[in-house]
Amino acid sequence: MRGQAHTLEAIVAGFLLLSTVAFALQVTAVTPLTGSTSNQHIQNQQGAMAEGVLDAAVANGTLKPTLLAWNGTDEAFHGATRDGYLNGGPPTPFGELLNETFRSRGVAMDVTVTFLRPDDRMDGVALVNLGAPSDNSAVATTTVTLFDDDRVHDADGNPTGSRLDGTDAFYADDASPDSPLYNVLRIEVVVWRI
Repeated sequence: MRGQAHTLEAIVAGFLLLSTVAFALQVTAVTPLTGSTSNQHIQNQQGAMAEGVLDAAVANGTLKPTLLAWNGTDEAFHGATRDGYLNGGPPTPFGELLNETFRSRGVAMDVTVTFLRPDDRMDGVALVNLGAPSDNSAVATTTVTLFDDDRVHDADGNPTGSRLDGTDAFYADDASPDSPLYNVLRIEVVVWRI
């Protein structure tokens, strides 16, 4: 009789244990990509894409001409507002790469250019401004060096006769007037899912 009681007790305990585990699994979803890890994975992927876009634009020479496409009269990049391009990337090969990589996939972006003022204060201008980034945004940065003999570009992307060291109508000042270095620009791309 005792053996039967212990067997019955073991079966009931096993059933209770199995029921508890089944209930716990139904209450909590256990997946490899739960909300926080899924967002982190997407954020990491978007950050890597932004780094790739910047690396490609530096390597193929499309970033610097975009940064030099400044309209001194309007104090904005050609075709942009003073707050930057508000509907996507600029009308340059770099802007096309941004749009193809991010906008076509439902990813918003901001591109900001910061630089050093002669008084050692940092300043910046918006190149692309598609709104306020979300908490799950990703950031990539690179630098571009400008020299005194670099030329401002027109709306078609062609260099004009205006050298950087000969114009006061450029967004960045000559941070090093006694050298051929004009300024070092820091380009920051922030991307986030819309």
